[in-house]
Amino acid sequence: MLKVLGSTWALLLGMMLFMLGNGMQGTLLGIRGEIEDFSTNQLAIVMSGYFVGFLFGSRLAPDMIRRVGHVRVFAALGSLISAVLILYAAVPHWAAWALMRVLIGFCFSGVYITAESWLNNAATNENRGQALSLYLIVQMFGIILAQLLLNVADPSGYVLFVIPSILVSLAFTPILLSISPAPAFESIRRMSFRELYDTSPLGCVGMFLLGGIFSAQFGMAAIWATQAGLNVRDLSIFIASIYVGGLVLQFPIGWLSDRMDRRGLIVSVSLAGALVLMVPIVTDPPFAVLLMVGAMMGGLSNPLYSLLLAYVNDYLDHSDMAAASAGLMFINGLGAISGPIITGWMMGYIGPSGFFLFMALLFGALFIYGMWRMMRNPGTPDNTGSYTTVMPTTSIYTVEAALEYNEDETS
Repeated sequence: MLKVLGSTWALLLGMMLFMLGNGMQGTLLGIRGEIEDFSTNQLAIVMSGYFVGFLFGSRLAPDMIRRVGHVRVFAALGSLISAVLILYAAVPHWAAWALMRVLIGFCFSGVYITAESWLNNAATNENRGQALSLYLIVQMFGIILAQLLLNVADPSGYVLFVIPSILVSLAFTPILLSISPAPAFESIRRMSFRELYDTSPLGCVGMFLLGGIFSAQFGMAAIWATQAGLNVRDLSIFIASIYVGGLVLQFPIGWLSDRMDRRGLIVSVSLAGALVLMVPIVTDPPFAVLLMVGAMMGGLSNPLYSLLLAYVNDYLDHSDMAAASAGLMFINGLGAISGPIITGWMMGYIGPSGFFLFMALLFGALFIYGMWRMMRNPGTPDNTGSYTTVMPTTSIYTVEAALEYNEDETS
């Protein structure tokens, strides 16, 4: 592990700083938007913009990298991110924020693709699994620490917008001054959505529904917390609990995934998610219970992403896995665009509990559809591959690296 850290520390440190900036801006906009008297629907549109940009970035950034190279794309997109983080405070209007969120989502998508292809190139077959594990931990730690940084200044001022901008600017330094050469960049083969759906209807539907759950968590949690009357300290702790749960439960659910029918685990996790989210809807729980709900919410949804990828890959040849994963990630992005908008509408109509109700309905829909698929097609694949632990924010190049690692381990 120390050897891997020694060869990739610059990239991992830079990405942690990027995740600090990204984690801060998402939560901060929800808090500041309430201070600026933006409506719930306006804030929902703002939050949705990130996922629009992220989706376009996943498609366009690879072409940019092939044309001008990793270093130029990384520096250009990172500079734009740093500038937009300052502009939020300078132009406090919801329509301007929505456009800036589209831009920043596009830029972060390109940054992830660039950095993760670098990481994949720097890792070897012997240490790829450790490198991916470190990258996952760094991502989650960055987002969790970002929530704590929200307590260092008044969200109605300018300082909290300056801090993530500085962090993103500092992220360039270890990566661009690293001696690691920029890797050759290869295209990922595309698989049509029809082929993908024919391969696994549950995988496609599940990824679409899960996109809505993720975007609601990432984009609307701070808005829910402010409407529910939480102060900045409690709000930051609640959001951090979502990501702590996502990190902790990845591994036990991954362990179960390699030892039981994956469809059964998918529907079980979905049912558990729906039931957990009913707690704050039907009761008025104390803050300690809300933290447990947040941890379970993140802990059940994050592994579902990896679980659905693994389930679809069970039906594919290894040569088709990267193409299928790229398609599933695009479907997930489509679902993510609508998540904040629908959540915002529900919160505006029934109050703060609409935040939990939206996600509970999506978990419930995935449970029902998964049960229907099990009754319609009770068979399971003859050979199942290993569970690949990845984050929803990772690019296809990290997924491809994880697939290669699992293939080497099982061959």
